[in-house]
Amino acid sequence: MNISMHYLAHFFAGAFLCNCIPHVACALQGSPFQTPFAKPRGVGNSSPLLNFLWGFFNFVVGLFLLAAFPIATALDPECLPLLLGAFAMGIYLSLHFGKVRQKP
Repeated sequence: MNISMHYLAHFFAGAFLCNCIPHVACALQGSPFQTPFAKPRGVGNSSPLLNFLWGFFNFVVGLFLLAAFPIATALDPECLPLLLGAFAMGIYLSLHFGKVRQKP
């Protein structure tokens, strides 16, 4: 397997792991939150149970990617794609949901 595949897997692992956080957090609080399954997609709210399931799915995919493409736990260049994936997803989600939640 070439090195770029590892970097790509680490990037998406970071994105999936970051995305699981708001869904699981809202679900455990019993709060509705947006999911890709809501209407309108990504804007309407989904139930806490659906959010937990979606968050858990994201968590499992992130862990699967890390298991399939292991990464050192030290902060070194190999860890950078994982951090960039989480960073990119965090920025996207904060901007998207900031706009969604400002609408009346």
